[in-house]
Amino acid sequence: MTIRDRGKLKWAPAAFLPEYTNMLRDLDTDYYRQQKPIIDEFQFEEFDQRICYAMEYNFAVKITKCVDGFNYEIVGRIHYVDPIRKEVRLKTEADEVERVKMSDIIAVEVRE
Repeated sequence: MTIRDRGKLKWAPAAFLPEYTNMLRDLDTDYYRQQKPIIDEFQFEEFDQRICYAMEYNFAVKITKCVDGFNYEIVGRIHYVDPIRKEVRLKTEADEVERVKMSDIIAVEVRE
């Protein structure tokens, strides 16, 4: 006679405790959250020069942005720089326009 075991299912939280599962999910996301690096004005100026260079010669750019403690990379071509809203508009390879706030940018890399 073989023993039928539920395997990992027996260690899973009960389905009648949604607060517990939400707390575990939040705990998991908070574990991987990073602190936003401090960017000084010289780095902002360097980012601005790289963006202007890429926009002038129509080069692709990889922008790394930090939102809510997580880093995201966007690759595309600079479409427009909006000084009033303080954002950069990128046209990605999928012909979508991504808006990135200047305050969220932590790295800019020009791809020639």
